[in-house]
Amino acid sequence: MVVVLRAPLRSRDDDVDHAAAVAHALRRGLVGVGGRLPEPPADLDDAVAQVARRHGDRTAARLGRFAAFDRGAVAWTRDVAGELWLGRVTGSWRFDPSADAATFDLQHVRECLWLDDPVPWPEVPAAVHATFERGGRNLQRVHDLGAEAGSQLLWERYGR
Repeated sequence: MVVVLRAPLRSRDDDVDHAAAVAHALRRGLVGVGGRLPEPPADLDDAVAQVARRHGDRTAARLGRFAAFDRGAVAWTRDVAGELWLGRVTGSWRFDPSADAATFDLQHVRECLWLDDPVPWPEVPAAVHATFERGGRNLQRVHDLGAEAGSQLLWERYGR
């Protein structure tokens, strides 16, 4: 089965415009996590170490898990209108040093092929709805066979 991720694309910094961050990720074809760094890291190990020093071990561990998911995982995000978007992770972890990435606290990114439109609400697997309803800002895996099968079928139906 496919790995299913809830990707809120939401910074822990309340000053970050969440709507703009989601729009940025969808427009640029990215999925990402927070943990701003002032200088680009040399590699993933360096990024995890720097994030641990600046943001704590829990944030660093989240970055490590994000980077470890296999390509082909599917990601769900929700925009501020409540619409749910489905994407497929196509790239490996990289650090985005751009000003936009720092502004939106999405410097740790992976390429993600997002659908052109949100998935119709009734078609979204129940477990995906539930994980967003619980709230939170962390990227997390959705451990549910129905979400895995349903997300895969939706990707086959609507994906490129």
